[in-house]
Amino acid sequence: MVAVSRSAVHAFAKVNQDVVRLAVGVGVEGDVHSGAAVQHMSRREPNPPPNLRQVHLMQTELFDELAGRGFTVAPGNLGENVSTRGIDLLALPVGTRLHLGEHAVVELTGLRNPCTQLDGHQVGLMRAVLDRDADGTLVRKAGVMGVVLVSGLVRPGDVISVELPAGPHTALAPV
Repeated sequence: MVAVSRSAVHAFAKVNQDVVRLAVGVGVEGDVHSGAAVQHMSRREPNPPPNLRQVHLMQTELFDELAGRGFTVAPGNLGENVSTRGIDLLALPVGTRLHLGEHAVVELTGLRNPCTQLDGHQVGLMRAVLDRDADGTLVRKAGVMGVVLVSGLVRPGDVISVELPAGPHTALAPV
C-alpha cells in the first residue's frame, strides 16, 4: 500500500494520513463518503441506496501513465482512500476480497465512474482516465470501489493480499 487518505468534507482530493480505520459496513472512519447509505453528493436521494462505494482504491501505476501525458497526480489527489502499487485492480472480478494490513478486508463492488470534477484538478484529466479497448469498449481507469467486511487499521507500507471469489468471475462495472 502506497498511501491511505480521507477527507471529512466534500472536497475532490483527500488528505494522506499515517493510518486510517476501515469500519465494517461504513468505510473509512472520518471520511465524508463513509456510511451504510450512499454519501456521494451526485447520488443522494431521500431514500439513498446502500453504499457500494465505501472505499475507493486506485493503482498508482495510473499516476505514472498520467505523468507521461503531462499530468501531475499524487496519492489522494483523485479522491481515493487507498493508493496501491503492483496489483491490477481493474482486472479483478466483482467479489474479490482485498486483505489490507493485519485485519481489514474490503470486497470489491465495481469500478469508479470518473466524473467531470477530474477536470477541476487538471484540464483534460477526465478524458485521460478513460480509454477504449481493441473492441472499442470504454475502459474506466479511475480505480475501484468496495465495501468493508472486516474492520481494521491500514497504513502506507501495509501488505495487500488478493482473494479471488469462487466460481465464474464477473468483470467489474461502474457503481
